[in-house]
Amino acid sequence: MVTKVTWQRAGRVTEPGRYMLRYGWLTITADDLAIWRQFPNAAFTLVKLPSEPDAPEEFHLGAFDLAAGPTLDEH
Repeated sequence: MVTKVTWQRAGRVTEPGRYMLRYGWLTITADDLAIWRQFPNAAFTLVKLPSEPDAPEEFHLGAFDLAAGPTLDEH
């Protein structure tokens, strides 16, 4: 199963860094944030990194999809 994360789900972070989310640690880069600023509804694939057996899971953001937002014609 592929897990996706949106900017909203990541807490709309504003700075690159490593953040603890409910599923583990997520590292967000300046490039990731630039994409979210341009496409706020983009959904990134979570990529799991190798970690120690008892350590929290570690992730970074992979490929992204541009979610279709509402159009002016929708009511």
